Amino acid sequence: MTMTLQFLGATEEVTGSCHLLTVGSKQILLDCGLIQGSKADTLRNQDPFDFDPTAIDAVILSHAHIDHSGRIPKLIKAGYRGPIYTHKASAQLCDIMLKDAAMLQSRDVERLNKRRKKNDLPQLEPLFDEDDVTQAMKQFVALSYGQTLTIFSELQVRLSDAGHILGSAIIELWVTDQDIQKKLVFSGDLGREGMPILNDPVAIPEADLVLMESTYGNRTHRSWLDTITELKQIFAEAIRGSRGNILLPAFSVGRAQELLYLFHLYAEEWDLSAWKICLDSPMAIEATKVYLDNYPLMDEDFKRFTRQHPGEHPLLSNVEFVQSTEQSMELNDVSQGLIIIAGSGMCNGGRIRCHLEHNLWRPECDVIICGYQALSTPGRLLVDGADHLKIHGKVVKVAAKLHTVGGLSAHADQHELVSWYRKFNNAPPLILVHGEPEAQQGLIKALQENTKLSPSSTIAAKHGDKLDLSALPQMVWLG
Repeated sequence: MTMTLQFLGATEEVTGSCHLLTVGSKQILLDCGLIQGSKADTLRNQDPFDFDPTAIDAVILSHAHIDHSGRIPKLIKAGYRGPIYTHKASAQLCDIMLKDAAMLQSRDVERLNKRRKKNDLPQLEPLFDEDDVTQAMKQFVALSYGQTLTIFSELQVRLSDAGHILGSAIIELWVTDQDIQKKLVFSGDLGREGMPILNDPVAIPEADLVLMESTYGNRTHRSWLDTITELKQIFAEAIRGSRGNILLPAFSVGRAQELLYLFHLYAEEWDLSAWKICLDSPMAIEATKVYLDNYPLMDEDFKRFTRQHPGEHPLLSNVEFVQSTEQSMELNDVSQGLIIIAGSGMCNGGRIRCHLEHNLWRPECDVIICGYQALSTPGRLLVDGADHLKIHGKVVKVAAKLHTVGGLSAHADQHELVSWYRKFNNAPPLILVHGEPEAQQGLIKALQENTKLSPSSTIAAKHGDKLDLSALPQMVWLG
């Protein structure tokens, strides 16, 4: 009898989500995400998988963000030909995001190989290419929220809305081997309560084991009301000042659409009429179209607003879509009055790098950081007070005003994580993933103070840890 869960990614770090579930003779992968961060971190993506890709029977994907989906094409390249189960909106978004990732892989490896050649180092291959992405998309199986599907006799799955980005899912798994059945709940990335556009994360009452993210396990975000007030003040100060440009590094899926909605709702209150708002990200533009196609998944406030303002869609008005590279470069000739939303959200790639190069050294400009910044990324360096950044080989002084708006985060904070867990009956054992050690220890302390969890039933997973699910509720670890 075999029923185990092994943790192979996003252990004591926030990216690279990947967990291997074994039930009887079947092996199921929960997520297969890209490792992000420093150059050393990203090079770890080149390492072989910790398992045989051809032996995997199914992949279940929580959502489309690259740190959860980004190594799926590498899995395909290594020979995986089984199904990839995810929400239908996540499948649509993956088609966009994985193609973009393939392009970036080719470009980055080409640049890296030029340096490696000079140092007589072996040449690297891209993790995957667009052909691998095309094959991957053929293997996606689209599911709806609330649909219970029997994948094998040993496994049933159901997705519920996680409220993090469009299509993000909490994964419920019923695993059976011989006469033993256990229920595993994987949170994926949990969204916040009361945030715009999307619904709140669904509460799940029953589980034998909970696998939960912990990105902001030691943090409490500002309230939504305080966040709106903070943004209003930032724009008011920019207008009163010399009115340089305002840059918003934003994740193309989720954050970009949220910002478009806010700029529509508060255009008058924030006095944005004199500003030109640009969404400078082809991927974010394509993702916005997917949001438009999935209107039924939006929360009631969004749908009510849209019904009350026919012909004035809140994600399309008051913004200019910047598609071509030439259009993007032209923005660098404008010294003031621009609000530029561009990827990447951690400032480690994409068009935001070019805009930072042209604006970061100017004290009349503003940079608004509004999402999680992984260790060693340029965005994290800015948040931590760097006085310069190296961009495109140049050292750029940091003189622009920097604002960190944590209240815009799409991740649940400590209070919300504890609240979501408390809705389970009987305090099931809990394993934390997708968080840095300090955040995880802070969350463990809060959970033990505010729930019935015992210290022996709460742990932050380490890479390679393997849990015997058949022994639950006892936490029995295997070598």
